[in-house]
Amino acid sequence: MNFQVDQLSALIAAVDHGTFDAAARELNVTPSAISQRVKALEEAAGRVLLQRVKPIRPTSSGEAVLRLARQVALLQAETTDLLSIGDSDDTSGDEPGDTHLAFTTIPLVINSDSLATWALPALAQVTTEHRVTFDVYREDQDYSTARLRDGSVMAAVTSSSEPVAGCEVRRLGKMHYRPMASRSFANRWFPDGATAAALRAAPMVVYDRSDDLQDHYLRRHAGRRVDPPRSYVPASAEMATAVLLGLGWGMVPEAQLDELQTRGDLVSIGDDGIDVVLYWQQWRLRSRLLTAVADAVAAAAAERLR
Repeated sequence: MNFQVDQLSALIAAVDHGTFDAAARELNVTPSAISQRVKALEEAAGRVLLQRVKPIRPTSSGEAVLRLARQVALLQAETTDLLSIGDSDDTSGDEPGDTHLAFTTIPLVINSDSLATWALPALAQVTTEHRVTFDVYREDQDYSTARLRDGSVMAAVTSSSEPVAGCEVRRLGKMHYRPMASRSFANRWFPDGATAAALRAAPMVVYDRSDDLQDHYLRRHAGRRVDPPRSYVPASAEMATAVLLGLGWGMVPEAQLDELQTRGDLVSIGDDGIDVVLYWQQWRLRSRLLTAVADAVAAAAAERLR
């Protein structure tokens, strides 16, 4: 299979931007050029690689080629960067004023609670040492590996210890969640404590419909599957604020509690909590940038996770 770099770039742009028109604007070519490059790539692969829908989606064969395309783009960018530095006989790194050097974009998927508590400083550290930007997808840790499989991202914070094909895994640590409520909410709904009967009736705050932390706690303490009233607040900080304001009780990351408790009267409704073990999965690719990101993420996790 003879894949050309411009064809692989067209594939990435089409998937990332959703249409051939948007991909053309990104690459500063015509939509016809994008269409022709993708068609030539499909002819070389002998497979249909893209579903021509809005937004464009890769087929299963397209996911495999998309992963290759991103790997080629990353290695090409790193090599270009190193050669540019080498032209000045300076191998120690580039200076901020060296605007001729391009930035490399690394797509990642990170769960909302990690983004809100410990992950972003790790990414910021990498940007002080490398010319890199990040395209961060926010997904629940239980579902983030799907992005690795379809080639959307190069690395992920996930709860899965089973490596995705072609990936390597590093354990990051445990994120601890505690069942919390505002004091006024607890006084109203749990006057005799968080009994099984009270938990079956009390409203909950839930991140989204794939978030089962609250239900996990309920099954442990209410003894059976129940469906109490629930409010959905799909953002980590805002969900914790909703608990603080009394919309319901919820499982709050321990890393957020100090700040929340300075803003209001928040109490625990139980002595136990739930630990979610997090892992870093990334493509098995010799890349100095991916290695730098992995090391920074692992260092930040070691400071903030159990």
